[in-house]
Amino acid sequence: MRADARPILFLGLALFATVSCRTERPNTIVIGSKNFTEQIIVAELVAEHLEAQTELTVQRRFDLGGTLICHQALRTGAIDVYVEYTGTALTVLLDEEPVQDPDQVYQRVKEEYARRFNLAWMPPLGFNNTFAIVVRGEDARQLNLEAISDLAPHTPEWRAGFGYEFAERPDGFQGLAETYNLRFGSPPRTMELGLIYRALKDRQVDVVAGSATDGLIEVLDLLVLRDDQSYFPPYHAAPVARQDALQRFPGLRSALEQLAGRISEKEMRRMNYAVDGEGRSVKEVVAEFLRREGL
Repeated sequence: MRADARPILFLGLALFATVSCRTERPNTIVIGSKNFTEQIIVAELVAEHLEAQTELTVQRRFDLGGTLICHQALRTGAIDVYVEYTGTALTVLLDEEPVQDPDQVYQRVKEEYARRFNLAWMPPLGFNNTFAIVVRGEDARQLNLEAISDLAPHTPEWRAGFGYEFAERPDGFQGLAETYNLRFGSPPRTMELGLIYRALKDRQVDVVAGSATDGLIEVLDLLVLRDDQSYFPPYHAAPVARQDALQRFPGLRSALEQLAGRISEKEMRRMNYAVDGEGRSVKEVVAEFLRREGL
C-alpha cells in the first residue's frame, strides 16, 4: 500500500462505520465541523439549537479536518449538516473563479450544490469570515502599512506563515502573491491555524493569513491589512445540509433558518476570543450566546 493512501483509506473506513452505525438510529442527525475553533463553535451552536427546537437526537462529529474532508463526509452521509463559507465553496469545491458580489456568490453555490451534489445551502448566519492578511501592529505603525499592496517592498526580507489550506487552495497564497507582487525571500511556513498568531507575535514569521473573525487579532496588537485589490471573495458562513436529511426531518429546515443573520462578525470574534483567549469551553460560550439571542 502506498503510504499516502493510508489517510484516505482510514477516512473512508471511518465514514463507512459512521453511516452503518446510523442506520440503526433513524431519528439521529449528525453535525460535523472542520478543525478550527470557529467551526467547532458554530457546529456546537447548530447542534444545541436543533436539540432545543426539534425532537432529534444530535450526534457531534467535530474537528473532522479541512474543507475537502467535511465536504466528502456530507456527500457520503457520514454527516448531515456542517457550516461552510461561500467563497470557499465557490473556489475550492466548485473550482470557479472568485466573484466579489456576496449575493451572486451565494446564489451560485446554492444552485450548483443542488445540481451537482444534491446538497442544500441554508440562509447565511450573518458574518463574513474573509481571509485576513495580518502583520504586527508595531511594524504597521513603523512602516506605514495599511493595505496588502504596502507589503511588496518588504517581502524579500520577510517571512510568511500560512495554514495548510491557504498555501494550496486556488484563492490562497499563489494568487495573492501574483495579484500583489509579493516575493518572499524563502517559501512560506505552513503551520496549524491555532499557532499562526503566536508565531507572528513571537517574530517567528512577519506576516500571516488569518481570518477576519479571529478574536486574538486585537488582543495581540495585530493589524489586518486592507485588501485593496479585492482579491478575496466573500466568505459568508451558512449551514449546508443533505437533501435527504431535510426530507427525513421536517423540522430541520425551519430550525436552521431560525439562525439566519443571528451572528455578526463582532459577535463571532467575541466567541472565538472567549474560547481561544480566555480558555472558556465551547459549550459555555454557545449556551451564553443562545440565551442572549433568545434561541
